[in-house]
Amino acid sequence: MVEENGNDDLKGIRVQGMQFSYDGQPPLFVNFNLNISPGSRCLLVGANGSGKTTLLKIMAGKHMVGGRDVVRVLNCSAFHDTQLVCGGNLAYLGGSWSKTVGSAGEIPLQGDFSAEHMIFGVEGVDPVRREKLIELLDIDLQWRMHKVSDGQRRRVQICMGLLHPFKVLLLDEVTVDLDVVARMDLLDFFREECEQRGATLVYATHIFDGLETWATHLAYIQDGELRRAEKLSDVSELKNSTNLLSVVESWLRAETKRERTNPSNPVNQIQKTNNPFASSPFVSSRHMAYYR
Repeated sequence: MVEENGNDDLKGIRVQGMQFSYDGQPPLFVNFNLNISPGSRCLLVGANGSGKTTLLKIMAGKHMVGGRDVVRVLNCSAFHDTQLVCGGNLAYLGGSWSKTVGSAGEIPLQGDFSAEHMIFGVEGVDPVRREKLIELLDIDLQWRMHKVSDGQRRRVQICMGLLHPFKVLLLDEVTVDLDVVARMDLLDFFREECEQRGATLVYATHIFDGLETWATHLAYIQDGELRRAEKLSDVSELKNSTNLLSVVESWLRAETKRERTNPSNPVNQIQKTNNPFASSPFVSSRHMAYYR
């Protein structure tokens, strides 16, 4: 993932020298670099607040960072090249109960309307793909969206987000409300999309059951810093354990222990305080966050 170079990188995701901070907050990312090669199924792991969701939103073009070449997805600027999103090449599924559809903005998924109304309201869809997703996610088209469970509503959200084939898919905890069968079936669908169409997935999750043989790569973030980025098969800790959960748990427990021992990292504070980009107009802030 990070060790690969060449033209293939242009078909995946490249983050190079990224700076990002929210308004009034110290920088979250300072000179952040990450390459994700095409066809990867990359797990994005880290503690709550480590920057996973922010990174996914930046790669999805929802936050602007300085320079067109800082974050490249399919060799396009994630924020500036709107055709990347509007053309269906890049898809983002996050935790909110909404789905961005064209220029209509955020459409809530909790009103008094049917699942059929929502799903069939998306235009330009391959009917075969639509039927496959409806069956895969076990969706009853007569569900009333204001009466169903969180898990059922989540299935409709996921279905809508996957109706158009994607080249890059960014997932932020989207399987948290699904039962075991629905989650495993969905993971099999994602694997098929990558292996048959060469799609690239980045999946942030805290649920690791069954991911040891599903994921191809892993990126571990701690407080906005990339600690690990490698093929899953190269993770040395997995050679002594087949349980990905226990491996990630050990990383996070060690991280917590370090924080308790040294609650403020003076090196990190100096790096962020003396960051030469701190006063730059290209450092993003919450005022520069745009949502499509």
